Amino acid sequence: MDSNNTITSDILQIEGFNVSPQFTYPLALLLLFVYLLILVSNIGVVTLIVTEKSLHQPMYVLFCNLSVNDLIGNTALLPRLVADMVSTERLITYNQCVAQAFCSHTFGSASHLILIIMAFDRYVAICHPLRYGSFMTTRTVAWLSATAWGVSVLLVSVLIGLTVRLGRCRSVVQSAFCDNASLFKLSCDDVSANNIYGLFFTVVLFSSSMFCITLTYFRIALVCWMRKNKELNSKALQTCASHLVLYLIMLWSGFLTIILHRIPDHPDLRKIAFILFNVVPANLNPVVYAMQTRLLREKILQVFGRKVTPSS
Repeated sequence: MDSNNTITSDILQIEGFNVSPQFTYPLALLLLFVYLLILVSNIGVVTLIVTEKSLHQPMYVLFCNLSVNDLIGNTALLPRLVADMVSTERLITYNQCVAQAFCSHTFGSASHLILIIMAFDRYVAICHPLRYGSFMTTRTVAWLSATAWGVSVLLVSVLIGLTVRLGRCRSVVQSAFCDNASLFKLSCDDVSANNIYGLFFTVVLFSSSMFCITLTYFRIALVCWMRKNKELNSKALQTCASHLVLYLIMLWSGFLTIILHRIPDHPDLRKIAFILFNVVPANLNPVVYAMQTRLLREKILQVFGRKVTPSS
């Protein structure tokens, strides 16, 4: 590529959504309301778990990880998205765009890894209840959580690093937000390494999470079937069904985003799929997990001043 075609300006323009003017502000207010719900629910869960000593247990540490991750991912996406919807210029610096892409991809990869740990935690609790206290200690869960975050940051750092090295010949981000694909599409350089590593990153992340989740739930289902214990089956259904549904929502919205990146004829569908990947689990996680966990549910009801009848 001719070096004269390289763009040195640090300012990029976000393509945004093609929304009719009469729907711009209602949609922006809806996204703002969704973001506020995410803030209130997730910060509330984290604050309650941190301040309530009875909730200082491995399972609730994992809830904190999930809520913190949801807060990071959506804070990187939604406020900027709302501001761009009501703006006519939609300008962003290259460094801000890279930071948003880094946070968004870290959120996505950490979501998969944290849900793997949560599935393993449920497997030990249901299939080996007598060993749960000695095996799933707070130290073990803290180490697993740190590993999940560390692996996510490492993988995403390489992903974004390969893109940052590229020169730029375009200044329009062909999306409503910044992600890795949108960033390397700004370049006219050879992006073969980006595509190869991006494919490797996606295949490893998705296949490992699908394999681990499937294996874990198969083992749980097998144990429940062999023991034929109504109490065990009820506990497994109560704690695992919500986890599995939320995982499937996250998985398929992630798949849809990746597939639509390869289909340029439907740009708005890809943007919507990515937003759903962020906001749907982030809104459902605190509600579903709080309501499915007796101790956390009781503490939340106590905060709102409601009398809770002790469970038998």
